[in-house]
Amino acid sequence: MGKLKGGPFGTVHGKVGRLVSYVLNGENIVRKIGKSSKPLTPARKANCEEMTVINSFLSPSLNFIRSGFRLAVIGTNRNAYNEAIAYNKLNALQGEYPNISIDYTKILVSKGSRPVAKTPQIAKVAGGIEFTWDTADLTSQHMNDRAMVMVFFSKSKVTQYHLSGAKRAEGKDLLRIDSSLADEQMEAYISFIKDDTTEISDSVYAGSIPAVLPKPSEKVADGEAKTSTNIQLKADLPQKHKKRKEKSGSKTSNQKKAVYKKLTRVYPAPS
Repeated sequence: MGKLKGGPFGTVHGKVGRLVSYVLNGENIVRKIGKSSKPLTPARKANCEEMTVINSFLSPSLNFIRSGFRLAVIGTNRNAYNEAIAYNKLNALQGEYPNISIDYTKILVSKGSRPVAKTPQIAKVAGGIEFTWDTADLTSQHMNDRAMVMVFFSKSKVTQYHLSGAKRAEGKDLLRIDSSLADEQMEAYISFIKDDTTEISDSVYAGSIPAVLPKPSEKVADGEAKTSTNIQLKADLPQKHKKRKEKSGSKTSNQKKAVYKKLTRVYPAPS
């Protein structure tokens, strides 16, 4: 349903028939919803798969992406999210259809001209993920840049981040994460934004933390216990059947003997 914002002479927002209206970078846009009845070609199938895969990462990261690519689209008719899709679809995917996946080391979540983080690293610490970076040869004009850090949890397909963290001169920053996500696989990214938000750096892949798996010793012990129980149960079953069979066989044998005696009994002749 379309809505008139600002009265009868205002802009239309939403869907009217096969038309969609919206505002992009201050400009009113109206477009027609396309619909194709043609069968999908292999190239179109591959493109659809690429969009699905890249959106599985970028969609949960939407708020970070909007800030990270905001400056890159100023003065254009593109939006930040579409710019991020265009870059990462071209540069951060690997494999051939239908086995397309993300190369997390090549993902970009912010784009700009500010100096990038030098040799960033991550570590799991109490309360969250600690980001560190090299501050050697840091110039005064970049010391007050703020860290933008993000962690993507590949299993749950969620992100946690902050957009204005520690100063670049501090050399480290802590991102607090939910305890429910602490054992999942993590992919981390860092960039810097000028303190007045007028410049931003390209993001840099800060590293990965693997998922925490169950302890093998506990798993084996549990498996051994179940196996032992199954063996014991299987060992008991034949014995019970055997006893029942023997008991049943003994009763049948006695009955047969009694019938045989009656049939073979010799009666004296009448006098």
